[in-house]
Amino acid sequence: MLSLPPFEGFLPQWLVLVSVVSAANSIQAYRSETYAAELYNGRFPDGCTFTNALSSRTFGTWTFLSAVIRFYAAYNINNPAVYDLALWTFGIALTHFVGELIKGSARLRGRFVSPLLVALSTLTWMFWQRQYYLSV
Repeated sequence: MLSLPPFEGFLPQWLVLVSVVSAANSIQAYRSETYAAELYNGRFPDGCTFTNALSSRTFGTWTFLSAVIRFYAAYNINNPAVYDLALWTFGIALTHFVGELIKGSARLRGRFVSPLLVALSTLTWMFWQRQYYLSV
């Protein structure tokens, strides 16, 4: 049976939670392109979504890769390379989501807000806690 990461603080447990949620989101993205269309909630002038089946599966793959890295980091949080890889997943996600806001394929509402906030808050948290977890 899998136990929670054996480290102090809430960050490792948070990374496990975010990993599990991300893996579930990946499954949703593979099952239906509706998930991606609700996340990337911007529309063309004719009302069509910016997403399609391929973009949904691509998002699912990218999200699952991030989930694996974050899960691994939760159990190896004192490894600098793994910590930095997890940190990068949040930085890349934040850059991506902000870029989609700028490009207009997403609007700051609905399902889009959660991953944006998770990316921003966890990136900040990991940045500030880096020395604590890597000096152990």
